[in-house]
Amino acid sequence: MKVDFGIQGHLADVPGRARALEEIGVDGVFTSEAGSDVFLPLTLVAEHTGLFCYPNVALALPRSPMHLAYLGHDLQRLSEGRTALGLGSQIRPHIEKRFSARWDRPVGQMREVIESIRAIHRCWKTGERLDFRGEHYTFTLMTPMFVPQPHAWDPPPIWLGALGPQMTRLAGEVADGILVHPFHTRRFLEEVTVPRLEAGIEAVGRSRDDVAVIPTVVTCAYRDDGERERALRGARMTLAFYGSTPAYRATLEVHGWGEIQAELNHLTKEGRWDEIPAHIDDEVLHTIAVVGTPAEIGREVAARYGGVAARIGLSMPYQAEDDLLAEVVSEIRAATS
Repeated sequence: MKVDFGIQGHLADVPGRARALEEIGVDGVFTSEAGSDVFLPLTLVAEHTGLFCYPNVALALPRSPMHLAYLGHDLQRLSEGRTALGLGSQIRPHIEKRFSARWDRPVGQMREVIESIRAIHRCWKTGERLDFRGEHYTFTLMTPMFVPQPHAWDPPPIWLGALGPQMTRLAGEVADGILVHPFHTRRFLEEVTVPRLEAGIEAVGRSRDDVAVIPTVVTCAYRDDGERERALRGARMTLAFYGSTPAYRATLEVHGWGEIQAELNHLTKEGRWDEIPAHIDDEVLHTIAVVGTPAEIGREVAARYGGVAARIGLSMPYQAEDDLLAEVVSEIRAATS
């Protein structure tokens, strides 16, 4: 199992941080769509390291598939084949109110985003005439001066971030992988995500091997009491933030914890952010996050994801020392090899 880690911060710091993560032993890095552009850091990672890199996730609906196709092509060339396009839809308020973009049957939109990117990449790679016509997107013009220079690598795989039933099934039908949001549990993965994914795979006659499963997991690692307190505090706040979102209630409801979402949502709307971590008790924390010493983390990751995940992303929402991260990566690799 390959192990990835998130990278963020000032662009000037990205090359050094990426090299440090490579020395620690991670296999890849990912960026998230938060307070800065999701693609720019990946160009620096590709230029300065040999790490695999991908957005987790880039919001597809505010961007044209043509933009995403160019970005994927150029990153694949710069990284020499070490890139994936991790795409997601986000939720309606962000698409319409933050990006002033169109939200119209997002599952259908995402299907056409993926299909049209593939059509554009085929056009560039094989010379096939560009003639994609869908309900949401139409691409029929590609003159020679706009065709990017060819390279030796295949187009990047397209991984779809999915949580709900329709988007998860869509990942099985058309994507090369599914990016599983960190607000999940082993039970949710086994009883909800994987069956929906496999339903999509079977519906179009694909193989289970055609779709990689890439979960991101909140990781609460420590070696002493000081590290433990810092890790628990950061993990509880992150899980409480996720848990306040209506779209993530489904994860809690599998365990009979749906009322937690309503409580957290109420507190956030009143601006009582300092109170929300207390609503993530030990049972919820240990069910969603992986918690413990590096060796315990390794065993838990193997138990949860062995035989299911192709690679995992570690989310450590607190300041963790690099030597601690190196131990975690080493223990995961040993437990899953």
